[in-house]
Formats: sequence, C-alpha cells, structure tokens
Amino acid sequence: MTNSSYINSKALRNCITQTDVQGYPDPYRGKVRDVYDLGNDKLGIVASDRISAFDHIMKQAIPYKGQILNSLAAFAFDKVDDLVATHVIDVPHPNVTIAKKCEPIPIEVVIRACLTGHAARVYKSGKRTLCGVELPDGMVENQQFEEPILTPATKAEEGHDEDISEKEILEQGIVDKDIWQEIREKAFKIFERGQQIANKQGLILVDTKYEFGLYNGEVTLIDEVHTADSSRYFYAGGYDERLQKGEPQKQLSKEFLREWLMDHNFQGKKGQTLPDLPNEFRIKVYNRYTELFEKLTGKPFEPTPIDMDSFNNELKEIFDRY
Repeated sequence: MTNSSYINSKALRNCITQTDVQGYPDPYRGKVRDVYDLGNDKLGIVASDRISAFDHIMKQAIPYKGQILNSLAAFAFDKVDDLVATHVIDVPHPNVTIAKKCEPIPIEVVIRACLTGHAARVYKSGKRTLCGVELPDGMVENQQFEEPILTPATKAEEGHDEDISEKEILEQGIVDKDIWQEIREKAFKIFERGQQIANKQGLILVDTKYEFGLYNGEVTLIDEVHTADSSRYFYAGGYDERLQKGEPQKQLSKEFLREWLMDHNFQGKKGQTLPDLPNEFRIKVYNRYTELFEKLTGKPFEPTPIDMDSFNNELKEIFDRY
C-alpha cells in the first residue's frame, strides 16, 4: 500500500531539519517540532522531518516524516475531541498545527496494554512493580495485561524521563489531586478509543504516551496522539501464534530504528558514535511511517512537496494569519 515513488534524490536532500521564521521569536526546538509563540495564547507548531532515538537526533532526516506525523496527529486528535479538550485550533498545512498555548503538566502519561519495551525490561530484571503498579508473575514478553496500566514518567528537559508512581506525583505536589484524577480518567478513555480505531484496521495499540496541559484551567490534550513517535502498534494477525512461540511481534513503531542503531553499535551511551542513516534505510523509515498513517486513516498518504528555499516565508504567511 505504501508508495516510495515520491522519494527521489531531491526529497532526500530537501528535508525540513530546522525552521527560522522572520518576525517571530526563536522557536523552542524539541527533538521533532519547532514551536513558535504567535502571541494571543497561540502557538505555531512545525513538525520537522527530524527523527530521534536513544535521546539523540539522527544526522539524517526522513523525507515527509513531519507531514505524516502532523497529519496523523490531526486525525487522532479529531477522533478523541469528544472525550477531552485538545490544543488544536487549526491545521493549515501538512507540517503545521496552530494550537492553544497551554500550561504544560510535567508528566508523561504512559498507558500500556502489553508487557513490552521498558515494562518488559523491568520485568526481566526480576522486579514486579512498575511506577507503583503491581505486575503479576508468570507473564511473557508482549503478553497483554488483563487491563491497561498507567505508568507515568517525569518530563525531563534533558536526558531520560524517569519513572514515577501516581502516589509520588500527588505526594510531591507535581499535579493537583483533582486534576490528576481527571487526567487519568481521560487518558484511559483516549487509549480505549485508540485501541478501537487500531483494532478495526488490524492493529493492536500496545502502548502510548500522552501529554496534557491546562488552558484557562481546563485539562487539555497537547503534543501528539497515537502516532508512530508516541505509540507502539503490533499487527493483530498472527499475534497469538507469535506470542505462543515466543517470537518477536511484527510491529509498526520507531522500535525498528532503535534495533538498527543497536545493530550498528549505538545506544546513546558515552563513547559511542552516532551512525549515518543510509538513503535506503531512510526510505524504509518513510515506508513504515506511511504504512501506519494509511492503515489508521484508511487513506493514501500524498505528500506536499517542500521547497526549503521558500518554506520559511510560507510559514511566516501562515503564522501572520493567526
């Protein structure tokens, strides 16, 4: 279903790695997004083509990744806006979201349906408690929990996020008790909606992270939702057979990038050298992101060509409208 015909030498060269919009304050540059303060409690969020793993931004970007990410997030925000207020005001360009300027809550709300990734590593180490949640004995990697679990993490400005329990969040006064209760209730409902959408398309939403903020005191969903950067998906077909055989699950997520990096001796550790991403691999990454977009939305992904020589001017014209 995915189509690499859009990826040519120009697309590989013409990725959005950094933006600089004249007339606006320098943006906050996250690992993927450049966030501009537009005034009037509005943000201009530009999804770049940068990709990160092990807390490092890769030296090469992925063609059209920002468009896929931003468009899939817009689709997912729209699917949950009856459950929670979202920060989305408008999506005037495939790379751009105009959003409400919220007061961020410094907790990553991580929901897990399966014993996978970080949870599986903790479990293999012999521990049976994760973020204050008791894990049953006798589980195997990638097995589904009886019910999804909430395993929060502190949102670090730099470096790795740290696990934290709900009890610690409240004891340390990081989030007001009533606000936290509302966040956890909404998070589980959003996750259930994401599972329903995934299941209809032959996928399992394995785990995800949500970020929330307050806008005029209202709990509001921010950042991104149910994308390949924030979520892990398994293919539903063959899941049970692979689980019984102890085989790795077939998945759509950024995990394959981490695996490629580990195969090339990089895990973000001191003294390790970040490898270059070959063009063939960059195209594979594009195909993975495209496949997830098309599976979840049921629509083909058709990129909008970008000319980096004029893109900053285009962004200024967009921002000026708001």
